[in-house]
Amino acid sequence: MSSNGFRPPAPIPLDPIEIAPDTFVLRSAQPAFGAPLSVNLNSLVIRGVEPVIVDTGPASNRERWLADLASLVDPADVRWIFLSHDDVDHTGNLHEALAMCPSATLVTNWASTERMGCEIAVPPHRLRWIDDGGSLDVGDRVLRAVRPPVYDSPTTRALFDPSTGVLWASDAFATPMPAEPVETVADLPPGMWPEGLAMFHHHALAPWLSMVDRTAFAGAVDRFRSLEPSVVAAAHTPIIDSGSVAAAMDHLASLPDVVPPPHPDQAALDAALAGSGATS
Repeated sequence: MSSNGFRPPAPIPLDPIEIAPDTFVLRSAQPAFGAPLSVNLNSLVIRGVEPVIVDTGPASNRERWLADLASLVDPADVRWIFLSHDDVDHTGNLHEALAMCPSATLVTNWASTERMGCEIAVPPHRLRWIDDGGSLDVGDRVLRAVRPPVYDSPTTRALFDPSTGVLWASDAFATPMPAEPVETVADLPPGMWPEGLAMFHHHALAPWLSMVDRTAFAGAVDRFRSLEPSVVAAAHTPIIDSGSVAAAMDHLASLPDVVPPPHPDQAALDAALAGSGATS
């Protein structure tokens, strides 16, 4: 809560979803201010021989996130915590996860460690650095780190599990949902998905998209596509199941040339304030 008493809306709790054998998305959703929309706040748990947590969600959902985690895996068994990048909605419960999972090693990269070093100090013996193209052997599978085509942090790395076909895309494919959250992108209202992808990517994730070299960007998307994921999960999207993966990659490839909806301006803020009854 801020000093003037304003309290942002609490995240909407959502039950975990199993998207592949022993692979679960931990979910919540953040209501939008001034619009009948919400946005996923997701992370991932791989319950293998050496269990893996992928990102740790926002602090605003801490109690529920920790409870959902403990319902899926014994924290004492967790061996790895993979951090896709150092934004606060991915590191929000990292301190708590490291304390709750004493055998876990934090898997990230040098740049991420340096960028969050003034806020999150991790003992060096609990660190493992892997970069784009690197791999992580977690006992019964080898996970692959891949830089996604779109990102808002230079530290961002997606994670692919070839044993299940699950791709954790970090912030790629981010899109809003209706105020009442949906489970998969196929459940979004007609037309909302491509428009939401354009809005989110151009205004909130990768405003440089219109300036990229089209050939280089197409190559980055093709590299992502060549993983041939069977399902895509990410921090800010409903689940992209097998029937929607090809369309998701096509939408991603088209983003540099898509004209996004207008960026909300002061007039939009004034209208939202009037609609909410807030004055200060």
